[in-house]
Amino acid sequence: MPVVEELIRTEQDGTISFGNYKLDVKSKHDNFEHDGDLYKVKTFYEITKLEKNGLFVYESVPGTAVEHFRVDDRNVEFLVEGSQDAQVTLQLEEDCEYEVFVDDAAVGGMKTNRSGKLVIGVELNEGTAVKVKVVRK
Repeated sequence: MPVVEELIRTEQDGTISFGNYKLDVKSKHDNFEHDGDLYKVKTFYEITKLEKNGLFVYESVPGTAVEHFRVDDRNVEFLVEGSQDAQVTLQLEEDCEYEVFVDDAAVGGMKTNRSGKLVIGVELNEGTAVKVKVVRK
């Protein structure tokens, strides 16, 4: 899976892709319109962060490349790649339970905190995308 050279883009299936963990300097793309919403991405080798309409959506430390990012009422789903293991933080509904799957294997149930953040550790190897799916119980 290649990095997203344009930092953020819309895919043919209606999802978005974003992030470039190979950049040496922090780069951002602001006011990217997708389905009536405005997105902002900040990315480089240390961190990748996505905001939607000014609100936090996704963050990884270190930086990652994310493809086919899709969110609906019950699920968050995406492919992620990076040069090393990453901690991914997602903004979800507060005080809710979710089942987390990494490469279709259940890694267990997790509950969001009062702010709705869910933190997932993902083992990554450069050049290999990992599928992450979070399902609300």
